[in-house]
Amino acid sequence: MKEIFHRTSIRKYTNQDIKEEDIRTLLKAAMAAPSAGNQQPWYFCVVTNKEQIEQLSQCSPYANCLKHAKIALVTCYRQDVKFPEYCQIDLSASNENILLAADSLGLGAVWLGIAPLAERMTAVKKVLNLEDELSVFSIISIGYPAESKVQQDRYDVKKTRFYR
Repeated sequence: MKEIFHRTSIRKYTNQDIKEEDIRTLLKAAMAAPSAGNQQPWYFCVVTNKEQIEQLSQCSPYANCLKHAKIALVTCYRQDVKFPEYCQIDLSASNENILLAADSLGLGAVWLGIAPLAERMTAVKKVLNLEDELSVFSIISIGYPAESKVQQDRYDVKKTRFYR
């Protein structure tokens, strides 16, 4: 529970490298997410090449923080699955697992929305030369945090209804 109430969007990073073991942990967490019919439509591109990270930072007006990230984790999905209409929901669960795992490892991360905007999806796909079968969902910018934030308490009883 600690990570749920600690995680914040981190956009500034140190120059410290991320261990391969931690990258594997992030990917394992991503793939532990639930998915419709257990279809597991995800596919992940771990980008550490600085030139490609720079190009990815230009695929969205909100992706400038990527320029200083150690990893751009591009989350994608295949549409050749049983329930393609649920792929973006499946990837949302997977992305949240990545963010929580990053926090648990002492990493900072922020989810950069790409889908459903076709121009952003196409731009990322072009940078990474991705196959037609893959659709880009998001980019998660990851590094060791060079900033500290306190998560807001977002609980609002006015946004709930109890049926008893």
